[in-house]
Amino acid sequence: MTKNPFLTKIVAGIVIACAVILFIWQASADHSSPVSETNAVTDAPALVSSSSMTARVIQVAGRSITVSIADTQSTRKRGLSGRTGLGPDEGMLFIFPEDDWYAFWMKDMRFAIDIVWLSSDGTVITIAPSVSPKTYPHSFIPSAPARYVVELPAGFAREYNLKMGDKVQL
Repeated sequence: MTKNPFLTKIVAGIVIACAVILFIWQASADHSSPVSETNAVTDAPALVSSSSMTARVIQVAGRSITVSIADTQSTRKRGLSGRTGLGPDEGMLFIFPEDDWYAFWMKDMRFAIDIVWLSSDGTVITIAPSVSPKTYPHSFIPSAPARYVVELPAGFAREYNLKMGDKVQL
């Protein structure tokens, strides 16, 4: 059987075009709703002063971090959007009801942050370091399904040598 070179080129072109379209779709698709999306604005510099959120202390890279808890759809949607910054030992802990591919973006953010995805036992799955508000509308997703996400001041992971596989005490 002889091959038709013209037909082979057409089939190869179609396969490559499909692969490119699939890659672009996966890179830009919103696999889950971005949990940091908001239109709410608050200038409260300290997270614990937010009246609609509770706070607690967690251990990240051997440091005590006071985190606001985002465990409802509305608090997860609002996230840190609209705030002016985080103190060096402040952050936000997003708690989800099940493991999934939770996407985050920087809509209405005014400052860069480190985004850290955690498994159900607190193991660091993925770190997106120093994510700038200029990255909006790009969404960041973990490398595996996560149960928790911690947002920390930009550079925290680098400064305290936080890496994948480390445990965060929730």
